[in-house]
Amino acid sequence: MRESAIERKLVNHIRQQGGKCWKWESPGTAGVPDRICLLPGGRVVFVEVKAPGEKPRPLQVKRHEELKVLGFDVRVIDSEEAIHEI
Repeated sequence: MRESAIERKLVNHIRQQGGKCWKWESPGTAGVPDRICLLPGGRVVFVEVKAPGEKPRPLQVKRHEELKVLGFDVRVIDSEEAIHEI
């Protein structure tokens, strides 16, 4: 399954839960996660979407850690099954 297909399924899954799943692009700050998922109840999850078996690049890992230190939930998903854990 391609990364784009996983990302599309993620967006649909979050919408079905009543949330928003916005594409995140941060000019001037490379390596940020692909999506910000805003869920009912004020829950925020940052999601990096990868093709099956792919891993985040070192800069992406650094950005994920920066967000985690601030207390945010950051997930890397590379399968349809992983979507349902969010």
